[in-house]
Amino acid sequence: MPGTVQLHRVLAAPPERVFRAFTNPDAMAKWLPPHGFVGKVHEMDFRVGGGYKMSFTNLTTQKSHSFGGKYTEIKQNELLKYTDKFDDDPNLPGEMHVTISFRKSVGGTELKITQDGIPDVIPVDMCYLGWQQSLMLLTQLVEPEIKEG
Repeated sequence: MPGTVQLHRVLAAPPERVFRAFTNPDAMAKWLPPHGFVGKVHEMDFRVGGGYKMSFTNLTTQKSHSFGGKYTEIKQNELLKYTDKFDDDPNLPGEMHVTISFRKSVGGTELKITQDGIPDVIPVDMCYLGWQQSLMLLTQLVEPEIKEG
């Protein structure tokens, strides 16, 4: 049976900045790849019905896997829903669904993430661990309040 992970964080950053980290290709390449991987965004058409294509490359083995999906629902600074599907890998079948909610809170932004439909070959614990690593990097990207000038 396909697996599901759920994550919850409060980030000390406004929802607009956290949401931007999910919608800016350069930001995605910086924070989404878990430890030991380098990410590249090949395309991003950020609109409902639009899609994205990305790849992660293992820095040790140099083996790469690509994936992509479609944006199914977008509410600016509040909600993001999209699909994830691995490209051309019969060992990673099916389509995953990701729901991310962004809610302004006293501490900054309450972030809730659900990813379901994780292929059986990927242990849910490893997927959860990867998301935790990614969210550490997201925190480091969005929490600093850097003023220019």
